[in-house]
Amino acid sequence: MILDKMGLQGYQIGKTKVFLRAGQMAELDARRTEVLGNAARKIQGRIRTYIARKDFVALRESAIQLQALCRYSKACKQFEILQREASALRIQKKFRQYEARKEYLAVQSSAITLQTGLRAMIARNEFRMKKQTKAAVHIQAKWRSYHANAYYRKLCKAALVTQCGWRSRVARRELRNLKMAARETGALKEAKDKLEKRVEELTWRLQLEKRLRTDLEEAKAKENILLQEALRARQLELEEAKAMIIKEREAARRAIEEAPPVIKETPVIVEDTAKIDSLTSELETVKALLQSESQSKEEVKKSYSEVVTKNEDLMKQLEEAVTKASELQDSMQRLEEKVSNLESENQVLRQQAVAISPTGKALAMRPKTTIIQRTPENGNAMDGEMRRISALAPIPYTPESEAKPQKFLNEKQQENQDLLIKCISQDLGFSKGRPIAACLIYKSLLQWRSFEVERTNIFDRIIQTIASAIEGQENNDILAYWLSNSATLLLLLQRTLKASGAASLTPQRRRTSSSASLFGRVSQGLRTSSPQNAAFALFSGRSHGGFDELRQIEAKYPALLFKQQLTAFLEKIYGLMRDNLKKEISPLLGLCIQAPRNSRGSLVKGRAQANAIAQQALIAHWQNIVKSLNNYLNTMRANFVPPFLIRKVFTQTFCFINVQLFNSLLLRRECCSFSNGEYVKSGLAELEQWCHAATEEFAGSSWEELKHIKQAVGFLVIHQKPKKSLREITKELCPALSIQQLYRISTMYWDDKYGTHSVSAEVISSMRVTMTDESNNALSSSFLLDDDSSIPFSIDEISKSMEQVELADVDPPPLLRQNSGFSFLLQRSD
Repeated sequence: MILDKMGLQGYQIGKTKVFLRAGQMAELDARRTEVLGNAARKIQGRIRTYIARKDFVALRESAIQLQALCRYSKACKQFEILQREASALRIQKKFRQYEARKEYLAVQSSAITLQTGLRAMIARNEFRMKKQTKAAVHIQAKWRSYHANAYYRKLCKAALVTQCGWRSRVARRELRNLKMAARETGALKEAKDKLEKRVEELTWRLQLEKRLRTDLEEAKAKENILLQEALRARQLELEEAKAMIIKEREAARRAIEEAPPVIKETPVIVEDTAKIDSLTSELETVKALLQSESQSKEEVKKSYSEVVTKNEDLMKQLEEAVTKASELQDSMQRLEEKVSNLESENQVLRQQAVAISPTGKALAMRPKTTIIQRTPENGNAMDGEMRRISALAPIPYTPESEAKPQKFLNEKQQENQDLLIKCISQDLGFSKGRPIAACLIYKSLLQWRSFEVERTNIFDRIIQTIASAIEGQENNDILAYWLSNSATLLLLLQRTLKASGAASLTPQRRRTSSSASLFGRVSQGLRTSSPQNAAFALFSGRSHGGFDELRQIEAKYPALLFKQQLTAFLEKIYGLMRDNLKKEISPLLGLCIQAPRNSRGSLVKGRAQANAIAQQALIAHWQNIVKSLNNYLNTMRANFVPPFLIRKVFTQTFCFINVQLFNSLLLRRECCSFSNGEYVKSGLAELEQWCHAATEEFAGSSWEELKHIKQAVGFLVIHQKPKKSLREITKELCPALSIQQLYRISTMYWDDKYGTHSVSAEVISSMRVTMTDESNNALSSSFLLDDDSSIPFSIDEISKSMEQVELADVDPPPLLRQNSGFSFLLQRSD
């Protein structure tokens, strides 16, 4: 190829050598020298280009640096000049400001000195004039008081003489009237007893007639059903008879058609006609029976129409009963929701209880990190110890070298638990309105990860400590302290725990919304949270969202059981405090329903000063009730009980007061008097003043619970009762009272102060008619009120009403602060 490119000819190629002609080798050497020279020139050019560019780039960089340095020095000098000019301007401005302010202060001081002298002179002149005027007025007042006092003493002497004469005359007149009334009292009482017996007899007869009427209607209904069944049976028999006749006629017609022509048809015809005649006679009898049945059916229809009209009346009464029953629908629905919540929670607990093996083998088969609790079967494991367990592998044998540190950790954990129980058994008090015991329990359980443990006894020990503190306890201060702690701890558990994987298996019946369930709000949280991050989120994430952003923990069976037990203790402590308050005021309520006779007499006939003293004596029992309410309010506020629970306690207490006073008023005739109504009204005024003083935050709607006794007392003390119509009484004066209650108060009323009468006879008769119409309604048969002793709240209501609890700055007690095992209690959020 090389020879061909050079264009050489005449050469020969042998097996191992190439044979060239003369001079061709020199040509090849010259070509080789030329190629090498060209390559060397190219390489030298490239190298020289690279060296020249490198020198140029270095020179350019040096020039750029020199230019930057020059520009920088120039800018610095310019900035220094500008800075000096600005400083000079500022110094000049401050100096001129100082000179101007100095001149202004001198002028101001001169003006103030002149104004002070002028004002002092004017004030001295005015004071001198006022002093002279005051002395003149004092002299005039003394002189006029002397003359007025002398005239007043003369009038007092004359008035005393006149009053003594007039009172003696009035007393003689009243004595005469009382003697006449005493004679008529016996006859009126006998007539009243006869009328009451007559009324009882008439009511008994009325009930008997109503019972007979209902029995008669039931008998008519049964008879109507029997007649309809008989009519149906007769119609079926008639249809069967008609079908048989048609079949026999068709059979006879077929027999005649199929008979041979030789045979005479006369005997067959005679036999068929005889059958037909017998059947026609039977048909006539059936028609007669049908006609009689139709007549009886018409009679039944008439009686049925009458029954329908009566049923319509009963339906109207039933609709009224349904409207009243619908009022109880909400409370029933609320109770059903509460039952469904408890059932769902119990189902979760049962499922987890079944999943737990008594020997702890289920713990060994879990393919993840498991917390092994100290048990009698596993005595060398501590609460909170972590072990790696392979999938479907048994627990490996622990050698003796690992048993000693494990036992030491277990004993240390047990000591920490004992120390916590010892602390919470004491009164730790409060820190900025937050119960310290509840915060310590929650922080410790969260740090020890006891909510995620399948078996632990720390919850039982806490519950036993609370139970021993409130068992047989009558000290309201201690009950209020544990009520506050239980409510706070339950709030923390409600907002932190959630059911572990079984929340989706809870029954959905009788559930109107997800927020009504016990785990409804908890299951809406972050489901991907890990238990390891829970403690960090609790103590370090306060400033960024509190409990709304807190990672929730999947609670195991002991934690859920602890939550249920804590809820039961909260309800128990609430009921104890409420019942203690009711027991304390019950004896006073028996004294408050009727005024003492001697105090009432002195209030009517005494003087003004005596009336004031008697009035104070009358309301002494009411003031004792108010004092008890204040003591309870102060106790609960001192222990920082949530205002929601305080409102519920006083609402139920006022409902109890309303029931006791109102039922006593209806059952005792001596309480239905005018003066007794004034007495009860003055006591209710004391309770109203207490509600206003306690504010709506703690009293709530307590005053509205006394509506029955307020309206009844208002009806007793109102004047001109005979002029009031039934509509005015039921719609304006006493809308909350039933007709039976108004009738009993109206019939038992007597005026011991002014001698007025009760409502008119027309109103009484209208009440009787209304009572007769409403007698079939079972809801309105009783005129007495019932006391509600149920628990009027749920866990969700407490959680919604209470504010978030900040745990970061709660100071632990000294006993825990000095222990290194509780160092996590000293952490603070940044």
